[in-house]
Amino acid sequence: MKILIKNMVCDRCIKVVGQLLDDAQIAYKNIRLGEVETINNPAEAQLNVFKELLSDNGFEILDDKRSALVESIKNIIIQLIQKNSETLITHKLSALLEEATGYDYHLLSTLFSSVEGVTIERYTILQRIEKVKELLTYNEMNLSDIAYTMGYSSVAHLSAQFKKMSGFTPTEFKKTGGQRRTLDNII
Repeated sequence: MKILIKNMVCDRCIKVVGQLLDDAQIAYKNIRLGEVETINNPAEAQLNVFKELLSDNGFEILDDKRSALVESIKNIIIQLIQKNSETLITHKLSALLEEATGYDYHLLSTLFSSVEGVTIERYTILQRIEKVKELLTYNEMNLSDIAYTMGYSSVAHLSAQFKKMSGFTPTEFKKTGGQRRTLDNII
């Protein structure tokens, strides 16, 4: 059985959901962002326990296909930005999403906008800015390296987009120790 889960955005989420499955005594084959594949169909009592445990930890089971597809799009974008920035730089996001979901990008874009209230492009920009904030916070790269790593054409482009989305320049953010948001709360 496949269970779709909202708000799984990182490897730590996968570990937490695995522990929750163990706590609910549900045997599973595989856990990926936004998805669990169980070995057997869990009993209703087990599912209820699992749902409650998920809720206590900021997750929820997705029952409708529209929400599940939107969550899948979000997870693909987060993975691309967090782990595969180079893929996002060298490929069109629309093509990557079509390939990963098997749906036409226009359909994905319309669905995403209607469910989330923002476009896929804006969501992607917001995710990129959060990654830039993370890189600025760690202070391991200069702004030129961050711009290159995140696929911006120049430091000026990064700075302009950063200011537009956060209200700060990257330098101001760094100096003031600005606030970051959790990946599941970006929009």
